[in-house]
Amino acid sequence: MAGVMKLACLVLACMIVAGPITSNAALSCGTVSGYVAPCIGYLAQGAPALPGACCSGVTSLNNLARSTPDRQQACRCLVGAANAFPTLNAARAAGLPKACGVNIPYKISKTTNCNSVK
Repeated sequence: MAGVMKLACLVLACMIVAGPITSNAALSCGTVSGYVAPCIGYLAQGAPALPGACCSGVTSLNNLARSTPDRQQACRCLVGAANAFPTLNAARAAGLPKACGVNIPYKISKTTNCNSVK
């Protein structure tokens, strides 16, 4: 458990540093990570319940990502974060938007092609 949290902190730190230089989109990976951080326990550590803070973050992120470049950037950040967690529950990740009542134009997975997101 402590190892996973250290990995999560490392991933978030890398995304905060690298996020602003990865795209012209207004969203950075640090911003995206901040919104989905409350979901880590549910998605990668097997927490039994979906935290309300997770859905609040997913909803807020969806509201921020209005343009195609922003949606593509959010997608890239989510794919990067998903790939950083070897214990990610793929079914929970894919079902997260629906579980939170949010409609996004792509599947959250380790293999999503974010360039095709409109």
